[in-house]
Amino acid sequence: MIVTDTIWHPDLSKAGKSKYKALAQAIRDAIINGKLAPSDKLPPVRELGYQLGVTPGTVARAYAILTEEGRLVAEVGRGTFVARSHLPVAEDVQPLISHPNETFADFRSSRVPDVGQGPLIDQAFVRLGTAHRRRNINYPTAETDLETREAVARWLDQDRLGGVTAQDVVLGNGAQNCTLLALQAVLRGQAPVIFSEDLSYPGVRHAARLLRAQVVGLPMDDEGILPEAFLQAHRAHGGQVLLTSAHVHSPTTIRTSLARKRALAEIARDLNITIIEDDCHTVAPTEIPSYRAILPEQSFFVSSLTKSVSGALRFGYAVCPPGQNKVLRQVAQSSFYGVSQPILDVCSDLLNSGGAAQVRDKVVIETARRVRLAVNHLGAWDLSWREDVPFVFLQMPIGWRASGFAMACEKRGIFVKPADEFAMPNGLAPNAVRLGVNTCNNSELFLKAMEDMNDLLANPVSMIDG
Repeated sequence: MIVTDTIWHPDLSKAGKSKYKALAQAIRDAIINGKLAPSDKLPPVRELGYQLGVTPGTVARAYAILTEEGRLVAEVGRGTFVARSHLPVAEDVQPLISHPNETFADFRSSRVPDVGQGPLIDQAFVRLGTAHRRRNINYPTAETDLETREAVARWLDQDRLGGVTAQDVVLGNGAQNCTLLALQAVLRGQAPVIFSEDLSYPGVRHAARLLRAQVVGLPMDDEGILPEAFLQAHRAHGGQVLLTSAHVHSPTTIRTSLARKRALAEIARDLNITIIEDDCHTVAPTEIPSYRAILPEQSFFVSSLTKSVSGALRFGYAVCPPGQNKVLRQVAQSSFYGVSQPILDVCSDLLNSGGAAQVRDKVVIETARRVRLAVNHLGAWDLSWREDVPFVFLQMPIGWRASGFAMACEKRGIFVKPADEFAMPNGLAPNAVRLGVNTCNNSELFLKAMEDMNDLLANPVSMIDG
């Protein structure tokens, strides 16, 4: 146990305003150099704060950072201990991806609907197989992926992005991969901070954990992130990046207004914060410009073909701030050398032939149809929805907790995603669930599940305190 007479005496005299970061680093160093051994118990928050002359909140934040890193373990009723392994401690979470199974109604994921793109992609591979371009032997390079980057630049809405050339585009293995690349290119220091919506896709937390970064959630209203909360969070935590899903926010379906985007961009400009806009859920056209058009010198735009064409291709792209493509390309090459050349070529074929656009148009129509079906069955409840968004957000009525509703649904062969799975580690979640409307291809199963959920909502089987 750490006590006042041990040889571990962190010096915070030169820590400045970020004493919690200095304390976290002191504990981190003590673990690395062996002064703190696995299973050693740390002092209670108040006791260590008194010893060091800092507030209990400072100690609690330092402990929280190291617990998130997996270096410390908090045990209810016992205290905080050095983790038994130097490896990160995996939290008990649902996987980001679940395999489709049409024997039950699974609304947990947000997938592209099957609109016949499978045969279209097969045909593209056949065309490539008879082209004999001799590009399937060596590593992909900036020269061999240029054709695909040019195709992506034509695919994108130039007005919405503020003008894009192939030089601005860096390719990756899906939007999550491209987000990680952008974060790696931007984050610096030993304890970087990422800002995001206080409810965010779980991949945000996973990305932050991989990069040893702290993620701080920002509250929202119906127009998006609150500017004053953004300012307050920066004053409290510092921070280098705002990672946001502004046009289609998961899970709430909120769309950040143009006025709110401009206000947040102005704050980011003043504080020198980079914005990474994850736009992977946007499929239908929109007139609201991206952050890259509003604040081009500090904004990345990330998306993919996953929600508009196919998730199997694992093809994504990042549009860089002007002049930063070489930095991001270097990060990509250091991570995986480059996107597979056959995937580059088949995506070029789909984009250039018009096949991708045909699939996207059908996806937009099918998504709107599925949303309308969900609204027809669940519209009597507090339901947030948009026809261009592949999920709906259902607030629980009196008598239900989201977790209890999820369990009751599971008993009927229905799987939903409670809002707490989108909450930050120390954040609060609304009493709600997200339903992905494109995850259940069987129309009969889909409609039966909607009827069953409506019946459950109207007849709570487990009261809030039950």
